[in-house]
Amino acid sequence: MEPKEIAEMIKDRYPTEVREIKEFRNQVSVIVNRDRIKEMMKYLHDTPELYFEFLEDLCGVDYFGKKELRFEVVYNLYSIRHKHMIRIRAEVPEDDCSIDSVVDIWAGANWHERECYDLVGVNFKGHPDMRRILLPEDWEGHPLRKDFPLKSDLGEQEWKGLKEVIEIARKNKQYEVT
Repeated sequence: MEPKEIAEMIKDRYPTEVREIKEFRNQVSVIVNRDRIKEMMKYLHDTPELYFEFLEDLCGVDYFGKKELRFEVVYNLYSIRHKHMIRIRAEVPEDDCSIDSVVDIWAGANWHERECYDLVGVNFKGHPDMRRILLPEDWEGHPLRKDFPLKSDLGEQEWKGLKEVIEIARKNKQYEVT
């Protein structure tokens, strides 16, 4: 089945949830409201003619200053059985930066949702272990947000672990082979 056909099936099933269907370079994206995302994903996973059993990727996007709803969670889905794909882009507002988890549909979403939370700050409601996965637990902020500082001169307020890492590196310098 072609991605445009799949997008139309989604639009027919969820007419109030689909905001837009976009095509760019032969790739189709269905832009949706986040409110019924879990129900939509379950439909895409369980419907025999669609059967999207593989979540290729899930990531967060920050449209700071470019769109009314600042964030999107992007789901790239693939059906191994039918050899078709679709991209779902769920819009997430800045003032309630959360969306339902899909870990119970695709177990592989566990890592991706944690990464999205860690780097972009989108909270996944119902996730079994919603905590940082790449950055230290005491890290403040989300570095893939467009308003995250690229460089800081915070002095003593710099991330506490940075001084510790620098000191360990200095001590371990003696073990380097040159």
